[in-house]
Amino acid sequence: MKRYDLITPEGTRDLLFEEAFARRTVEKKIKELFVRFGYSEVVTPGLEFFDAFSGSTRNFRTENLYKTFDSKGRIIVMRPDSTIPIARLVATRLKNAVMPLRLYYNQRIYENNALLKGRSDETVQAGIELIGSPNKKRADHEVLCIAIEALSMFDKDNYRLELGHIGYFKELVGRLGADDDTKEEIRMLISQKNYPALNDLLSTFGDNEVTRALRQLPRLFGGREVFEKAAAVYTDDNISSILDELRAQYERLASLGYEDKISLDLGIVSHTDYYTGVVFKGYLSEVGKYVLNGGRYDNLISEFGLDSPAVGFGVDVDAVVRHLNRIGVTFEPNPPAVLVHADEGYGVEGFNYVKELSENGLIVEYSLFDTFEQAQEYAKKKGIGEVIRIGKENTDK
Repeated sequence: MKRYDLITPEGTRDLLFEEAFARRTVEKKIKELFVRFGYSEVVTPGLEFFDAFSGSTRNFRTENLYKTFDSKGRIIVMRPDSTIPIARLVATRLKNAVMPLRLYYNQRIYENNALLKGRSDETVQAGIELIGSPNKKRADHEVLCIAIEALSMFDKDNYRLELGHIGYFKELVGRLGADDDTKEEIRMLISQKNYPALNDLLSTFGDNEVTRALRQLPRLFGGREVFEKAAAVYTDDNISSILDELRAQYERLASLGYEDKISLDLGIVSHTDYYTGVVFKGYLSEVGKYVLNGGRYDNLISEFGLDSPAVGFGVDVDAVVRHLNRIGVTFEPNPPAVLVHADEGYGVEGFNYVKELSENGLIVEYSLFDTFEQAQEYAKKKGIGEVIRIGKENTDK
């Protein structure tokens, strides 16, 4: 019989000293950024009812969810997304709060990626949600600027932000006359930029303006020229309005000096279906996938009973750590500065001295060895610079 008590499940891993310190360091910097912009922390349960992730715009693939049952036989899932639980929280416990709400989170999400080797099933995600703003353009701009700040904070030279608008895709696919499953398959193929499979699927709908536009969608990325390309591929009043909205955000960011760090990609079609407007992804050069993603979602909270627009993003903390490691940033916890050794009969005095030093800001260890010589040898191995002896002569360094 196989035993699995010495390994972790696929898609998970243990973190040791420097790795844990690196994660906490990145989390701390992100938290400080969010707090500076007026965001307050919320924490949602790691376990949620399955129903929270099965609404009209929140259909997560059941095979990707970690599922169990509560004591009453109801299906429980490990949280695969932070935005949906926060939407539930806002619609219930914060429905009478003063708007707009600026919320941030720092928590784990879980998704079964069994078919995607190398992907983590447990991800630490930190992000913000700006909810209930009376001016959507200003809210989008604020969140986009904070996203850029988050990326540049870790590598000011080697990041980029890709902007898109989910409305462009939804307008096109809505004219196709396809069922929901087919729409989802088209979404997935565009997201993967899988041109051959996309062409094969669209060919079943004939050759027309809509299918030609959808075929071009994965190729609509780059700089300002994307606006003209997109308008030439397919246009009507709704499409023009969507492109104008996206252009306004692009120009505002460009005017702040970010033009060489931002690009356009109308092929951004997230696997979550609750986005309704501007969508974006952030990249750091040494990580092969996006480390940040988000967008506007104006209908999600209403599914829980409160009509409120919102926009936000999440950062993959561990992906940021990988980037920093690859560019040579090191994370080493500060070693203890002092080891205090108490002779036999002086344990109380020794530990009180440890407390005194620690309260003054020093990192201190209390010796657990029988002799002072053993404590000195231990300190040498651990790189502790000073050993203090508490005994009849009070101290001996």
